[in-house]
Amino acid sequence: MKLFPRLFLSHLLVIIVALGALLLIAELLAPAFIRHHVEQMVALIGPNGASLRPDLERGVRGTLTSALIASVPLSLTVAALTALFSARRMMHSVALLRDGSHAIAAGEYTRRLPEQGQDELTDLARHFNRMASALEQVERGRIELITNVAHELRTPLSALRGYAEALEDQVMNSAAASQAIIRETRALERLARDLSLVSRVEAGAVELRLSNFQPQEVMQAAIARFEGAAEEQGLRLELDLPHPFPAVTGDEERTSQVLANLLSNAVRHTPSGGQVSLSARQQGGVVIFEVRDTGVGIPPEHLSRIFERFYRVDAARTRSDGSGVGLTIAKGLVERMGGSLKVESSAAGSVFTFTLLAAHHG
Repeated sequence: MKLFPRLFLSHLLVIIVALGALLLIAELLAPAFIRHHVEQMVALIGPNGASLRPDLERGVRGTLTSALIASVPLSLTVAALTALFSARRMMHSVALLRDGSHAIAAGEYTRRLPEQGQDELTDLARHFNRMASALEQVERGRIELITNVAHELRTPLSALRGYAEALEDQVMNSAAASQAIIRETRALERLARDLSLVSRVEAGAVELRLSNFQPQEVMQAAIARFEGAAEEQGLRLELDLPHPFPAVTGDEERTSQVLANLLSNAVRHTPSGGQVSLSARQQGGVVIFEVRDTGVGIPPEHLSRIFERFYRVDAARTRSDGSGVGLTIAKGLVERMGGSLKVESSAAGSVFTFTLLAAHHG
């Protein structure tokens, strides 16, 4: 059954029930009302007034019946008009929702519904628009991901093809070609590994082994890992360990990975003669780790997007600057361990700070 007939029948049923209740109340109350007034008349005009009681009762009942019968056409009209008004408004909203849903299903994620009023239909339209916005953002992210992955794969694949052709044309000896091919293959493996990890981080599917540990060994190992690269670039690496050193709650291996990503980023983007430092301190219930560099800094307009996957401040940077997902992975891992990762930057350099919960012994 269509919406209008159902609304009409429901409104008409309400009106009929109301009229029936009115008639029943009148039948129950009218005799007592008439009897009271007839007794008053008998007292005033004598016993002859009692003969008026049947006529009064018939007159009242006849009047009520006539009024109810006369109200039936008006009731039908009111029921039809109210049902029509409600049906038209609801059908208009349903039609907008139907067309919007079809547009979203067809990939038109920019479709939005008008939000007019303060009722449930408006609230439904508001939630629909939020859903459409979320789907639009997901679709934009999917397109960006495909574009970025294609871009990241293009360079190593082109290099592999070039080395293979050089080997085939004998313009490059087999030893040099094999080393170059292995290097490019490792770059592809690193990219695939990072893409797999960032997808699991964003989906919250990374397995963590949480425990209380002293992170000074992790910090020392992270500094030692980049000493060679820093020396080649003419950088100073500094490590500041507080005494006594606070224990933290987290995944020791993932914490090492976060430090490696941040230090790698700092070393790559700090010019010769600069300095990269790693420190930690306890503040309240958290331990704050800080990676500070004296690089060129990050322009303010890029800070809000620095943790997005594949986002690069300088579009001219190539894959040699990393896979483009290191900061995304670091932020996701820190948040999964209950902390937060932030960045501050100026022309004097950048400071990345992340927190982990301090371990409580009791």
